[in-house]
Amino acid sequence: MTTVIVDYGSGNLRSAAKSFQRAAGDEATGIVVTHDPEQVRRADRVVLPGVGAFGDCHDGLAAIAGMDEALTEAVIERGRPFFGICVGMQLMASHGLEHGTHAGFGWIPGDVERLAPADAALKIPHMGWNTLTLGSNSHPLFEGLRDGDHVYFVHSYHLVPTDPSHLLATTDYGGPVTAAVGRDNLVGTQFHPEKSQRTGLKLIANFLAWSP
Repeated sequence: MTTVIVDYGSGNLRSAAKSFQRAAGDEATGIVVTHDPEQVRRADRVVLPGVGAFGDCHDGLAAIAGMDEALTEAVIERGRPFFGICVGMQLMASHGLEHGTHAGFGWIPGDVERLAPADAALKIPHMGWNTLTLGSNSHPLFEGLRDGDHVYFVHSYHLVPTDPSHLLATTDYGGPVTAAVGRDNLVGTQFHPEKSQRTGLKLIANFLAWSP
């Protein structure tokens, strides 16, 4: 079983790879960081990290010949489990509204909107530890986790899904903020599991064991 972490010049690749390898245990050799579309196409699982602006991340992927097509084939056509992290999750949306309007993958209908906390004293970006509130629809990604578990965020935008059933978890930052989304074989977290210690490692292990 091969899990590829897509390298397109945007993401905490070293940190993510180490966390996935640790969570994989004896299967750690199956965790591969690559910018090769062919490896993505053949992968059993796909992880898309992302740090920075939505448009820049989308352009970084588009700059790798064949990568968009490889992601679509592996994730949508072949139904391989997909995990988007931070901006990698945001790219699943219809559009990103950061510095203009940019097209996303359209896998989770909705837009990526700027945070607008009700409390003007709360700073943007939202940075640091915050608690999870899990949605009413349980998901294998969160098996063994519970409301109140802490995870680590660094972001100024979040994905607002059109279909409420795609919202898997939220956090509170002057109002509800999207923490995780998913449908079918797709999941994504706005927070960074690779920086979220025990909770993050458990979530990664759940993804590696997930058979949608």
